[in-house]
Amino acid sequence: MVKDKIDTPALYVNPDRSVAVIDYSKKFVKNAFQLANSDEFRQLAALYLDNDSYHNTPSEFSQVSVDDFMNTMKDILIDRMADLKYPVRDILDTVKDFYAFYRSLLRVSTINMHQNDIVANNFMNIDNHFNELVLELYRNVEEKLQGHANHLYRQVNAGTNACILTQTIKWPVPDIYEKLAGIQFIDTLMVRPPMMVHTKSNKREGTFSETRQNPIDNFTGHRDSWYCYPAWVGESLAYIYFDRDYFANGIALGNLFHLADRQTVQGRKPDIILLFGSKGAKSDNDDGCHYYYDDQNHIYVGQVPYNDKTTYFGYMKKMVLTLHNLHMINVHKLPIHGSMVNITFSNGKTKSVVFFGDSGAGKSEAIEALQEVANDKIISIETIFDDMGSFTLTKDGNDIYAQGTETGAFVRLDDLSSEVAFSNMDLGIYMNPELSNARCIIPANSYEEIIKHHPVDMWLYANNYDSDIGVHRFEDEDAAKDVFVSGKRKALGTTDEVGMSTTFFANPFGPVQRQKDTQPIIDKVFHTMFKKGTFVGEIYTHLGNDKKKSSLNESAEKLLELMMK
Repeated sequence: MVKDKIDTPALYVNPDRSVAVIDYSKKFVKNAFQLANSDEFRQLAALYLDNDSYHNTPSEFSQVSVDDFMNTMKDILIDRMADLKYPVRDILDTVKDFYAFYRSLLRVSTINMHQNDIVANNFMNIDNHFNELVLELYRNVEEKLQGHANHLYRQVNAGTNACILTQTIKWPVPDIYEKLAGIQFIDTLMVRPPMMVHTKSNKREGTFSETRQNPIDNFTGHRDSWYCYPAWVGESLAYIYFDRDYFANGIALGNLFHLADRQTVQGRKPDIILLFGSKGAKSDNDDGCHYYYDDQNHIYVGQVPYNDKTTYFGYMKKMVLTLHNLHMINVHKLPIHGSMVNITFSNGKTKSVVFFGDSGAGKSEAIEALQEVANDKIISIETIFDDMGSFTLTKDGNDIYAQGTETGAFVRLDDLSSEVAFSNMDLGIYMNPELSNARCIIPANSYEEIIKHHPVDMWLYANNYDSDIGVHRFEDEDAAKDVFVSGKRKALGTTDEVGMSTTFFANPFGPVQRQKDTQPIIDKVFHTMFKKGTFVGEIYTHLGNDKKKSSLNESAEKLLELMMK
């Protein structure tokens, strides 16, 4: 029988999801020889040997039994080269292939701190030690087989890509959520960027719908295979629970949402709970993503099913933001699907600008174009939010301020200028970089900055369907509202949509689901904007038409002139 995964207390490997989880709390090896003789090393070798699809360089040695493989490794390590039963070249090819197979996995190590400050302060050193052992073992075997030392050494992440420090935290768990009480929270996260992650899906489909049954009723997750990333999403506290097969997404959260600390979590009930990789209710009659409002505990609960499709990071990001937006609507704040930047110009002026629109409308591209055409006219551009934010009316109803949700950005690689791409390359987590719609999650700003109360000087709809050039200001409140509320755009293939489409308020992540509750907030915001004289308009991005960079740059130049007046 071919073995398809490893599931032991100290090691979990699922090649189908390209993930490996190493639990140092269950077992930690002290030296390279102990590593080579460990049960976990043996199981990993068996997994590799039993599956021909993992053999990129097939050889006689790649077909041996695991006993022969392990005995051969021992002979090499103790310098019994004369006892080798197989050609040295075949052994070397297989060892390199085995090493490449292991490194092709997303390798995450975990340590439970058990309230131990010594562990908490040294968890990165523990992980560094393991990485050094893996590299030492591989180089020792490689150099003995090739008969000479290497002339070029590459200090790659041989052991792990990331390490997480976990702990069990007591929070006021309502009885209905008791199943979640024992699941470990991520306390600290260490990643080794740039990280290349490969998932089985590269596009998000559909929207998220309401369910009549609380997803917690169908939750069957266990503390040994589930983790919780406690996140600040704007000012919403979210407990994001995920199955370990979704570690690619769970790790990527670190570059996108601020990790809440133990003092915040302890003794506090969340606004949002997401169960990522959990079964839905039978009554839903589909295999989609759902949310439920627990009005008794005032918690929005989301559920995303375990399947290949939902490995795309967009599902985790957008479900979290949907739940946040629904919570915002509950507290009479307006969710904004867009990008906000604070721009400082060389003439001393500053502008806070919000670019608004659905996926592919050209929000991020418009900001990139501004940077390209500005030359030395722009001193700095600070990102407040890259995808989702909120507008809040002041208590007197005479003004509006904006806040962000994310500390990072989930961006298409194709849309990044070389300057931005290379300046952030060493910090990024890259998703399927070889495929279309390749994405990168990069840090953008601090949490303290994104939740400040930011004024709004300009609010621009990203129009990717009209052939006009430049910027158009709306003089009429109702005309402006019609454009923003209709959410018109040409789809660019970032979702499953094609051609022209309309989405209520250009935001399928909350406002679409609760249009009746969102519309009064929209009316108040537009009335306040026009009463105050805020610039409300649209910028023509051309992304849905000719896609010429020159057209967008020309529009950006017109916008630059307006902002500097």
